[in-house]
Amino acid sequence: MSMVKRDLAAPMFWRDDALPFIEARLVRDGRKVRYARHVHETFSIGIVTKGRCTYWNRHKEERIGAGTVVLMNPGDAHACNPIQSELWSYRMLYIDVSWLTGLQHDLGVCPNHQFRPFSTISTARSELYTGLHRVYDVLTDEGADCLEKQSAVITFLAGVQTALSPSATLARTGHQSLARAAEYIRQNYARPMKLDEICAAAELSPSYLIRAFKERYGLTPHAYLTNCRIEFSRSELRRGRPIAEVALEAGFADQAHLQRSFKKVVAATPGQYRG
Repeated sequence: MSMVKRDLAAPMFWRDDALPFIEARLVRDGRKVRYARHVHETFSIGIVTKGRCTYWNRHKEERIGAGTVVLMNPGDAHACNPIQSELWSYRMLYIDVSWLTGLQHDLGVCPNHQFRPFSTISTARSELYTGLHRVYDVLTDEGADCLEKQSAVITFLAGVQTALSPSATLARTGHQSLARAAEYIRQNYARPMKLDEICAAAELSPSYLIRAFKERYGLTPHAYLTNCRIEFSRSELRRGRPIAEVALEAGFADQAHLQRSFKKVVAATPGQYRG
C-alpha cells in the first residue's frame, strides 16, 4: 500500500449545509502563509495553537503566540503573518453577523438588534482558548450530530460574549417553556432531532434555549437527549436484548455510537452493564 504524503501547509476548511452560519479553517503549518490586510463580512475568532505570528488589527500590531485568542469584527482590517521562518498554526471560526446578532440580543447586549462589535482584539483567557478547541473538534467530528454541533457553538460564543462584555446577562423566563422543551425531548429522543423543532415546541429562540436549558437542568439539550437515550438503553439491556438492536431503537447511529456515549455516562460499556 502506498502512502500519500499530506501537505501540512495546505489549509483545511469545514462547512455544513445544516449549519450555514459558521465556517471553520485549520492551518497546521503557517510558515508560508502571507495575508494582505483585508476585511471579512463575518465575525472571526481564532486561536494560535503552535508557534508565534505577527497580528495586525485596528492599526495595532503585536506578536502573539500559542494560547492567544484573536477576534476580528466584520469590516475591521486585519492580517496575521509568520515571523520569518518560525512555525505557527491556528484554528479559525467565521460566524454570520446576523446570526451572532441574534445571540447578542438574547444576552441583552444589543436590544436594538444592531451588532455590537467587540472592543477586544486579542486575549489569553484560557477558558476561551480551550473552548474554541473544543468547538472545532465537535464541528469536524463526523460522528457528532447537528444538535450537538449547534449546541457547542452557541455555548462557546455565548461564553465569549459574557466573558468580554460584562454587561451581558441572560434574561430569565418561566420554567414552563423549558419544561416543554424537556418534555419534547423525552417524547422524541428515539429519532434524529433538530434544535429548531425543540425551540418551536418551547417557543424559544435557539440561542436562548441552549443557555437557559443548561441553567435549568444542568445539561445542554443535546446532552439531555443523549441521557434519555442512555436511560432507555439501560432498561433494555437489563432485559438482555442485543446491544446493536438497542442502539438503533434508542436513536443512536450505530452500536459504536452507543458504546461511546454509554461509557461516558455510566462509566461502563453496554456489554459490562448487561452482564
